[in-house]
Amino acid sequence: MQPIEPNTPPNSVIWRVVHFPLTLLVIAVALIIAGSMASHLVLPSNRPGDFSGWAQVAVSAANAGIIVLAYWILVRFVERRREVADFATRGWLAELGGGFGAGIVLFSLVFGIILALGGYRIVGTNSPSVLVLPLATSLLTGLVEETLFRGIFFRLMERLFGSWIALALSGALFGAAHLANPNATLFAGIAIALEAGIMLAALYMLTRRLWAAIGLHAAWNFAQGALYGIPVSGFQQVGLLKPSVSGSTLLTGGAFGAEASLTAVIVDTLFGVALLVLAYRRGNFVAPMWARR
Repeated sequence: MQPIEPNTPPNSVIWRVVHFPLTLLVIAVALIIAGSMASHLVLPSNRPGDFSGWAQVAVSAANAGIIVLAYWILVRFVERRREVADFATRGWLAELGGGFGAGIVLFSLVFGIILALGGYRIVGTNSPSVLVLPLATSLLTGLVEETLFRGIFFRLMERLFGSWIALALSGALFGAAHLANPNATLFAGIAIALEAGIMLAALYMLTRRLWAAIGLHAAWNFAQGALYGIPVSGFQQVGLLKPSVSGSTLLTGGAFGAEASLTAVIVDTLFGVALLVLAYRRGNFVAPMWARR
């Protein structure tokens, strides 16, 4: 399955320029910035971290709405496509649920390995009520980040440079985006570029929709923070379990969380490579633009 190209009138130089991937990327960024500026007219702040509880969820939902609306405008009116295929609703719940289940299993495997090797020790539990808010915020975070990094950046870079280079570029950008987080290290950025960058882009390539990647991304964050109480990308969490962390940061990820562990890099990258193999066998890899003409 190949991605859907923009609907470019054959004799229009202007539309050919507009539909060039780098032009579309600039337009997408402009739409997102415009939406963010508009949100300031209604909200005192559009940073979820400035709020707590359900107010934080509401602000996250507003931000997600802005990103998805910008994406919809980009696809329908700039790319002139009849359907926003990445968010097609047929079978969406099964893909979202399948991705979510895979994310829970993957992080549970990482947690179990670190636990067995002595890096984690469970010292107590919290009330199940701690699961509710993180479930909502994890889903919204997955929606926003997958739309931005896979739906926009990876998809457009894949049209221009082909799948392999797009994998490298989107993974590097995704890893670099986490370097400003608390307790981030260079290894943490490289780890996220490898494990999440490959795995999530490969899942998008396999399905050519965003639902499964959103589910997996959300579940990874939810399991890491809300279930197991491990920091999520450097941000401290209160989870159902109370873990004690000790030993090498290569094993545990330290204060950044398990994402910065060699354990997660190995498990998730292997899973991502398996997804890439499936995508390749299904003919879902894209050649560079200059090789398709």
